[in-house]
Amino acid sequence: MKVLRAGDTALLVETGDVATAHRLNAALRAAAIPGVVDVVPGEQTVLVVTDPATGPAVDLDRLAARLPGLALPADAEDDTAPVEIPVVYDGEDLDEVAELTGLSRDEVVHRHASASYTVAYLGFSPGFGYLTGLDPALHVARRESPRTAVPAGSVAIAGPYAAVYPSRSPGGWRLLGRSDLPLWDVTRDPPSLLRAGTRVRFVPEESP
Repeated sequence: MKVLRAGDTALLVETGDVATAHRLNAALRAAAIPGVVDVVPGEQTVLVVTDPATGPAVDLDRLAARLPGLALPADAEDDTAPVEIPVVYDGEDLDEVAELTGLSRDEVVHRHASASYTVAYLGFSPGFGYLTGLDPALHVARRESPRTAVPAGSVAIAGPYAAVYPSRSPGGWRLLGRSDLPLWDVTRDPPSLLRAGTRVRFVPEESP
């Protein structure tokens, strides 16, 4: 574990793997260290943000020395029920994924929907969760030519990750289907349906 300065009020912890990043994120949130106002997990990092306005200035050197000694939980997965995301599997890239993997369309759908996923971290756009747990047989590269606009609700895969586009945006992931479940809603508290550690299941449904 390597701790680096990130400006005058934050530390960036390089954990080396996503599982340790999850566990450190959980440990920091449980510790509720005075002056720490946000903890932002990444793929192999955790950003620890402090705010002097909330009280006495945090001694970043002391905080940096403390972080490697925090007791990490054995399992940082969210203990709540998985978020179920209904999916109509009619994506533009479904046939291509079947060809690339040597599987039938039905087998691609079955393997995608049968897996248990966990949100590794959020990034790219608000509410976009990178989901781990994708069946290795479905690990395919991103498209060589990204689309300029991917519709909101598109269910996609790329490399070892699965995801759902929370809003219309450019993207190069392979599209397997679509969902009407809103992942990002500014009127909701919090706006994002997903957060690091959230468990996710995809539920196939028929096209209306």
